[in-house]
Amino acid sequence: METDLPIEPQSLKKLSFKSLKRSLDLFSPTHGQIRPPDGESAKIRISHKLNSEYVRVTTSSPEHAANAAKSQAQQAPTPSNALALPGPQQSNDTQMGGPPQDLVSSSTGQPRGATDVGGQGRSSAIVSSHISSERNMSTSAIMERIPSRWPRPVWHAPWKNYRVISGHLGWVRSVAIDPSNTWFCTGSADRTIKIWDLASGRLKLTLTGHIDQVRGLAVSNKHTYMFSAGDDKLVKCWDLEQNKVIRSYHGHLSGVYCLALHPTIDILLTGGRDSVCRVWDIRSKAQIRTLPGHDNTVCSVFTRPTDPQVITGSHDSTIKLWDLRTGKTMSTLTHHKKSVRAMAPHPTEDCFVSASAENIKKFRLPRGEFMHNMLSQQKTIINAAAVNEEGVLATAGDNGSLWFWDWTSGHNFQQAQTIVQPGSLESEAGIYSIMYDLTGSRLITCEADKTIKMWKEDETATPETHPLHFKPPRDMRRF
Repeated sequence: METDLPIEPQSLKKLSFKSLKRSLDLFSPTHGQIRPPDGESAKIRISHKLNSEYVRVTTSSPEHAANAAKSQAQQAPTPSNALALPGPQQSNDTQMGGPPQDLVSSSTGQPRGATDVGGQGRSSAIVSSHISSERNMSTSAIMERIPSRWPRPVWHAPWKNYRVISGHLGWVRSVAIDPSNTWFCTGSADRTIKIWDLASGRLKLTLTGHIDQVRGLAVSNKHTYMFSAGDDKLVKCWDLEQNKVIRSYHGHLSGVYCLALHPTIDILLTGGRDSVCRVWDIRSKAQIRTLPGHDNTVCSVFTRPTDPQVITGSHDSTIKLWDLRTGKTMSTLTHHKKSVRAMAPHPTEDCFVSASAENIKKFRLPRGEFMHNMLSQQKTIINAAAVNEEGVLATAGDNGSLWFWDWTSGHNFQQAQTIVQPGSLESEAGIYSIMYDLTGSRLITCEADKTIKMWKEDETATPETHPLHFKPPRDMRRF
């Protein structure tokens, strides 16, 4: 008997190095080489794809679906092994005590059970994969993005400034256009009213009579009258045939900020710092009605031929719709959070916009239902708003910004910035009043740099040169 050789004791460090060397010798020859493609697996994938296409076609018929349901109900469920569903011959061999066929490897290196599965097992696996793919398809169909119902804006040409008119010696605060569309008048902080030719921009007449800045103007479409209101608490009626004041309306306790003429009856509406809107008879100079209810300055007003005939906006951030016959409030809109300095009714539709420092909102008349906000925020104090029949809304800010919007969608398609005249401060870029002419093709702005600017659409612009960048909103605020 041979004597046992003593085993040399080896440290853990030495054993670790030996293991690392064996691993290096084993894997270093093939390191960095791409494994050759397996032709057998490629054949299996192609055959599986063909079988799934065949099953998809055959299972689409109602007869096959009924037969499959009947055979599935008649067969008892069989337990599945680790790798595949056993066939009938395989289960008998297992009962006789032989080795499980699904665990014996074949000559191809794959478990024999995976290759010896009967047609029933293969078809059931393919049908289950087809059902899961259909389920995934239905889920993806649900996840598809639904197209937005928000109306797409109409393309409008951008507007450009084509004329600057100088002549006033103070801030230009108000503007009104003649019903014949041949001249317009402006009121200023220099206490004068100037009448200009609309086509050429030349000065035609200067009227004096106010002792403070003129904040409101209106021209009658039935008489040769022009009405003016100012910070001197005075409301005056001018006869344009004689170019002089023929009536004065006394009653306001403080400055008058806004003025409007009723379109069908001979009444005048004025609002001011005494928080009241007053209704005047043009001919008799009598104050027909007083519309109280606001808690702060009434800074915007417009009228309609049908109820509600009077709509007022105030520094108390509310809008009131008035019943002119009873002198009572029909409804109060409290959607705004800041002063409502500007409102503009649409010339053909029964709706209007109101502009505040935090947002521009659109309301439907006669009930005053809130429709939607404009899709952008001008982020400045908005002093004036105007809209023409083509659906172009213009809003003017205290920082000289002039934004143009599509009326239907609320999309802001242009952001213009006024340029102060030479010699003025940059802070004098504010716009106090804007108005379209009767055709809606020219826009007049009254500004703090003592100028009047006229704007028109750019005739050379096309949808290709100025494309429409519109992104529908995901969620809209309903207040």
